[in-house]
Amino acid sequence: MQANLFDGDQPSSQAIKHPIGNAELLEYPQIFCRAKADQMLKTLIADIPWQQEHLKIAGKLRAIPRLQCWMGDSMSEYGYSGVRLSPQPWNETVKTIHERVADLSGSTFNSVLINFYRNGQDSVAWHADDEAELGAAPVIASVSLGAERIFELKQKHQVPAKKYKLSLRHASLLIMAGTMQQHWLHQLPKEKALAEARINLTFRNIVSD
Repeated sequence: MQANLFDGDQPSSQAIKHPIGNAELLEYPQIFCRAKADQMLKTLIADIPWQQEHLKIAGKLRAIPRLQCWMGDSMSEYGYSGVRLSPQPWNETVKTIHERVADLSGSTFNSVLINFYRNGQDSVAWHADDEAELGAAPVIASVSLGAERIFELKQKHQVPAKKYKLSLRHASLLIMAGTMQQHWLHQLPKEKALAEARINLTFRNIVSD
């Protein structure tokens, strides 16, 4: 696990390049000052139109263990695991975050999946963001606000699978690019003792036909 090389409360444009070999994984440990990030977290919790989606597992509908909102340009519909999402209009706080992410990443995005992990019981299981509408080598820019959580990765096709993990800190940005989604899975596991909330915004581009 990579230690935090950027202590203090000043936003930084310096990135840590994580050495995972066949993909690109860049971490910006703090892209907003703490006070601004704290306010963004409170505002998003209050203002985002959260929904709890359901997936059909073994013939039964089960609630996913987090709340979420799909947001973006009007034509940026998205689907995963049988769920189809129509975008909510851009929120002003989300626009501000997007501007900072675009500046650091050199990419602009037409949509964002916002996940609200209410406590450590909320999670997301192993998956890759490899849906066809994201393109062959998508850039996924992931901003974390709130509780620090462990983020885990493992290779898709290697046995035994190579694994990697890091801590996603308050106001951090993680960029997954190159062949990441082709070769790696990722998850946010449960942390049962954790009471604090976290919001994660994963900016992406829906590729039109």
